Formats: sequence, structure tokens, C-alpha cells
Amino acid sequence: MAEKTSAFMKPMTLSPELEAVVGKGPMPRSEVVKALWVYIKKNNLQDPKAKRNIDADAKLKEVFGGKARVDMFEMTKLVSKHLS
Repeated sequence: MAEKTSAFMKPMTLSPELEAVVGKGPMPRSEVVKALWVYIKKNNLQDPKAKRNIDADAKLKEVFGGKARVDMFEMTKLVSKHLS
């Protein structure tokens, strides 16, 4: 009997704005989040004092709906709008 793939592992189509940050899709939501954190840490976009906050650069602002700063929980909600 084949194992059922969880919804988190289902490959999703990414918006062009999100692909500019995490690379070409489709990819599972879990991989999108991992790739986002790699990008955030590589570009030093995490607030050093309040690590839950992300200061967006130009590419992330497009994903975050123009917001310059979001917390990690809001980030997940904003990113989901770029997945289908």
C-alpha cells in the first residue's frame, strides 16, 4: 500500500516574486520556508535584538506585500499568498 503524502510535502506552484527569492518551483511549502530562512540569514535580514522580526530587502518586500518589517508568524501568512 502506497504512503499518502502529507499536504506540507505537496509541491506548490510559486509566484514569480517568491521564485526570485527561493528559486524555481514547484516545491513543497516546507522547502519554501527553509529556502526563505537561508535567504534571510545569508542577507542578514533578521533583527539581531528581536530575532522574530525580519527586515525586508527589495525582493522580500514584493513577497511581503510592500511591508518593510514582519515577524516570522506574519511571514508565513504572507508567503502562503504566493503559493498555489
